[in-house]
Amino acid sequence: MMTNLFSVFDPSSSIFNLSMNWLSTFLGIFLIPSMFWLMPSRYHFYWNTILTTLHKEFKTLLGPLSANGSTLIFSSLFSMILFNNFMGLFPYIFTSTSHLTLTLTLALPLWLCFMMFGWINNTQHMFAHLVPQGTPDILMPFMVCIETISNIIRPGTLAVRLTANMIAGHLLLTLLGNTGPSLSLILLNMLIITQIALLILETAVAMIQSYVFAVLSTLYSSEVN
Repeated sequence: MMTNLFSVFDPSSSIFNLSMNWLSTFLGIFLIPSMFWLMPSRYHFYWNTILTTLHKEFKTLLGPLSANGSTLIFSSLFSMILFNNFMGLFPYIFTSTSHLTLTLTLALPLWLCFMMFGWINNTQHMFAHLVPQGTPDILMPFMVCIETISNIIRPGTLAVRLTANMIAGHLLLTLLGNTGPSLSLILLNMLIITQIALLILETAVAMIQSYVFAVLSTLYSSEVN
């Protein structure tokens, strides 16, 4: 029995007290056709085109002084979140990216690594970043506080943004779907059309949110160099 609106997103299926819902994180790998791995196929070409485009954009954001291969971690992050978001659109599959457990696990270590690298190797640059250029002298103490707080909450905003966007659409689809049995035939047809439109919107959200997460992580990385 559903005790509240959000219990539908809770990982409840288990075997020997081990939660099995989190295995949906790895289901995206099984959806990749074998042709992708065996030969240069159409899927291989499409995915390579996407990754090449992302590599060029991330390289531009990181700057010319970034290390070779530094874009690979952000491309991998994009791929993982994209697969998990898409898997959540299938019925009866647990959406792991709708939980802060996963999104914070992705955002917090990245942010900590960026901060440690920046403060150890570019300490002067990190201090200078706390005061934007052109700030009046009287406002400098306040700007340091504001910049420090905004820097500290970055992993939280990254995680909550992804979680909230994934939960909102799924929750709306669930609530509308539960009203189906009590509707007339005309309203039921309208409900089905609405659900299809929302599903298309959720597909766009799944792609956009994975891209936003990866791009913001890249921008946070570029600030510490």
